[in-house]
Amino acid sequence: MELRLPSSISEAQRCLAEGAVPVGGATLVWAGWQCDGFPEQAVSLRDLPEANTVGAEELGGAVLLHRVDATVPEVLHRAASGVGTGAVRRAATVGGNIVGSTLRCLLPAALVLEAKAVVLDPEGVFETDLTELLAKRHVLLALRWRTPLASGYRKLEGETGGPPPLVVAAAVHADGDTPGHLRVAVRDGYEVLSETTPYDADADTGIERVLDALADTDLGALPATVRDAVRAEVTDVLARAAGA
Repeated sequence: MELRLPSSISEAQRCLAEGAVPVGGATLVWAGWQCDGFPEQAVSLRDLPEANTVGAEELGGAVLLHRVDATVPEVLHRAASGVGTGAVRRAATVGGNIVGSTLRCLLPAALVLEAKAVVLDPEGVFETDLTELLAKRHVLLALRWRTPLASGYRKLEGETGGPPPLVVAAAVHADGDTPGHLRVAVRDGYEVLSETTPYDADADTGIERVLDALADTDLGALPATVRDAVRAEVTDVLARAAGA
């Protein structure tokens, strides 16, 4: 198998057009290739500058998870730092986790940040939403978002050999002159649910009203343990947003 390492967008496009298979950090695809056979050529974006950015409002798809630091919002930083072991985080990439993994540990964080995906195909670079990114399994160049007022991430302990641990992510966004809104995402098993509700930081009963609104969504139908985790995380994030 030939591993191609493009250093420009045009070179990366050429690799894809010639049938090179995205390899990411190879933490997930390698085992499959060992069983099913290796492709003739693979492509990694680790030498592509556009895929290696780490900033306050952008994160490259080829960034290794251990490089995701406090430069990005808390929800994304904590999501990345909670993936697997240190050895896994030193090999796994942002794009591989979101697009190539069934766990998609970073997806709840990306959803609550209302991130857009900058993707690459043989025809060029374009921006799309996370739904299309996952449905079409595009090659992820970067995630981009607007800085939230506050964000948070909660991951419960999972059972060895059991389903993936419960994850709750939340972020509060400003909406100009109007009250802001809260976005919550929950990974329960392999499913990820996301809901949005208005948030008024000036209301004395703002937190309870938000929690009541979330109870009327699909999140309210989740098991009590999940609802308790959502309540705890949302309460914490809204309190910090009010003091922002």
